[in-house]
Amino acid sequence: MDAQDVKSNVVLILDFGSQYTHLITRRIRALNVFSLCVNGTSSLKSITDLNPRVIILSGGPHSVHAPDAPCFPPGFIEYVEANKVHVLGICYGLQLLVQQLGGEVRVGEKQEYGRMEISVEKSGGLFGYKNVGDRQTVWMSHGDEAVKLPEGFEIVARSKQGIVAAVENPTKRLYGLQYHPEVTHSPEGMETLKYFLFDICGITAGWKMQDVLDEELKVITSTVGPTDHVICALSGGVDSTVAATLVHKAIGDRLHCVFVDNGLLRWQERERVMQTFESDLHLPVTCVDAVDQFLSKLKGVTEPEKKRKIIGNEFINIFDAFAHDLEQKLGTKPAYLVQGTLYPDVIESCPPPGSGRTHSHTIKSHHNVGGLPKDMKLKLIEPLKLLFKDEVRELGKIMGVPPPFLKRHPFPGPGLAVRVPGDVTLENRLDILRRADEIFIQAIKDAGIYDAIWQAFAVFMPVLTVGVQGDQRTHSYAITLRAVTSQDGMTADWYYFDHKFLADLSTKICNEVPGVNRVLLDITSKPPSTIEWE
Repeated sequence: MDAQDVKSNVVLILDFGSQYTHLITRRIRALNVFSLCVNGTSSLKSITDLNPRVIILSGGPHSVHAPDAPCFPPGFIEYVEANKVHVLGICYGLQLLVQQLGGEVRVGEKQEYGRMEISVEKSGGLFGYKNVGDRQTVWMSHGDEAVKLPEGFEIVARSKQGIVAAVENPTKRLYGLQYHPEVTHSPEGMETLKYFLFDICGITAGWKMQDVLDEELKVITSTVGPTDHVICALSGGVDSTVAATLVHKAIGDRLHCVFVDNGLLRWQERERVMQTFESDLHLPVTCVDAVDQFLSKLKGVTEPEKKRKIIGNEFINIFDAFAHDLEQKLGTKPAYLVQGTLYPDVIESCPPPGSGRTHSHTIKSHHNVGGLPKDMKLKLIEPLKLLFKDEVRELGKIMGVPPPFLKRHPFPGPGLAVRVPGDVTLENRLDILRRADEIFIQAIKDAGIYDAIWQAFAVFMPVLTVGVQGDQRTHSYAITLRAVTSQDGMTADWYYFDHKFLADLSTKICNEVPGVNRVLLDITSKPPSTIEWE
C-alpha cells in the first residue's frame, strides 16, 4: 500500500480522556490499519485536514451532564454525514452521540463496572457475524446510561441488567458501544472492531513498517539539504538508536552522534553500546567521558528532583559544547537535531480535555535532551513521532539493528542516580549496584525469561544491615531487586519469579558482591508505586 492509500484509510481517534485511548490506537494498528489520536475537542479543521475514513470517539471519565463536559467541535455531525465518514462511539463516546443527536442520557440506577455479560438483540450491523441471543463477556466502566435513542437509532445489544450496550444508525453510519472492545477483558472485542472496520466501513488493511521506512527516508532526504549536517544525542536506548540509524540510512556521515558516559551507566554499558554503534550499526559516534563532571556536581545531593535537574543541565552543557566543536570542525553550524520522540510522547504533550491542563510542548522536554539552549536554533527531525515502542522495535529490525539491542529493557535518563536513593557518590555505592545489577540481569537471561519482563534492575539500599558471613559479623548494605511486566510502562505488575531462582540469585549476589549481605524483592505494582524508585 502506498502513502496515498494509507492516507485514504486513516482511522482517527478523538480522545476524551479514557485510560484506554492509546490502546485503541495500538489495537487498530495491529490490524495493519493506520490510526492517529487527537484531542477530542480539536477544531473541525484539524480533523478534516486528516481526511479520516473512520472516526472513533473514545471513552472518558466525564459525564455528559457536567457543565464542562468535552464535546466534538460544532459542525462535526454535518461533516461526517456529508463525507460519508463512519463513526464509532465507545462508552462516553456513545453517550455523547446520543445526547448531541437528541437522545437522552441519565445517571444509571444500576452502574456497571468490570466484567458484564451482554446479549445480541439484532443481527446485522455491528454484530452481523452474530445471531440474536448470542452472549459475550465485555468490560464495562460507566455510571450514566442511554435511556432514549435519537431518531433512526436502534438497540443492537443489552447488558444482563437490561442497559443499552450497543446502538447503531446504519443509514447515517453512526455506531456506539457502551463497553470497551479494545481491552483484553472483552475477549471478543477485537473481533467486533475488525468486523466494524473491514466489513462495515470497508477499510483496507495494508499499513506496514516497510512502508513507514520508505516514507520516512523520503521525508528526511527532502527535508535535509544536500550539504546540511545533523546531530543526535544517543542514550544507548532503543528509541534514539533506531532514530539515528534511520537518519544515517538517509544522509550517511552527515549525521554526527554523541554518547555521554556520565558515570551513571550500567556494568560495561559504555563498551557494549559503543561496540554496537560502531561494529553493528556503523554509526559515526563520538564518546564523551564526563564521569568526573557529573559526579562532582552530584556530590552531597540527596533530593531526587534536584539530582535529575543537575544531570539534565550537565547533558545540555556537554551537548552544547559538542555542537560548537562540530561547527568549528565543519566550518558551518549543524542545521538539524534528531530526537527519538515516540507517539505516546506526542499524545501526552496534548493533554485530554477535562485534565485541567492545556496543550504544552514543554511537558516532555526532559524526555530526550532535557531542553535545548535557545541560541542553538536547531530544527527538529523526529522520524519516530507517529510510532509506538513495539513499532519502533519492528522498524529497527527491518534496518538490521541487532535483536538483543532492540529487546533491551528501558533505562532511565538519569541512569543509576535514581536507583541509589540519596548521595550517589558516597563510598563505592555505584560499583556495588553495578555488580549486583549485572548478576541479576545475567541470571534472568540465563533463565530465558528476559523477554518476558518489561524491566528489571537492582536498587542500592543506603541502609546497613547486620549479617553473618564466614563466621564473622558483618555490617553491610542491602540490594533490592525489581522486575515488572507491562504493555507500555503506564501500569505494571511485579514479575512472579520461581522461588529457587530467587534463592540461588540471593546467594550469588551476597557471595560475589563485596559490601552486600541482604537481598530484598520489590513486590509492588504500578500503581501505587512507580517502576523506578526515584
